[in-house]
Amino acid sequence: MKKSVIISGPPAIGKTTVAKRLGEEFDLTFLGGGDILKELAQDQGYNTEGDDWWDTPDGMKFLKQRSENPEFDRKVDDKLKELFLKGGVVITSYTLPWLVEDGIKIWLAGSHENSARRMKSRDNMDKEKALEITKTRYDENKKLYKKLYNFNFGENLEVFDKTIDTDELDADKVLEIAKNTVKELL
Repeated sequence: MKKSVIISGPPAIGKTTVAKRLGEEFDLTFLGGGDILKELAQDQGYNTEGDDWWDTPDGMKFLKQRSENPEFDRKVDDKLKELFLKGGVVITSYTLPWLVEDGIKIWLAGSHENSARRMKSRDNMDKEKALEITKTRYDENKKLYKKLYNFNFGENLEVFDKTIDTDELDADKVLEIAKNTVKELL
């Protein structure tokens, strides 16, 4: 059985880009934890179209709803754990690295400014708005996961096999480091 890979890190740091490319390179099925969470948001009546939905007022409203009702996140995490354990997947997830053993876990580190730059170009928004959104999403998720699972998102990185600081690297270099890590550990 092929190991599974988890890519984690702050909002808008490049997790999906790296995970999809690793999936192609190593013949792993890509799963976005956020996509499964979006399905639950749709069940609540949200229109979640677009990769940047999380950064919209509705996305931020759902984030608040999740902090008031952690069952959304628990359902997603239970499903992701089940899929992870089957092997052969690459998953983007904020929480999974702290909830499962084994596999390959990579943390994409980076400043809020770096995330805001990525979001600005990806979502065509001004830098100040992007910075505000990335900080809010990071802080709210951190509080949510501390309350839900009692870990410090973004702080306790011992669970990771590799941490890649993305601030001074372009996307190709980040991907190269991630590929080498997976080759080494797969």
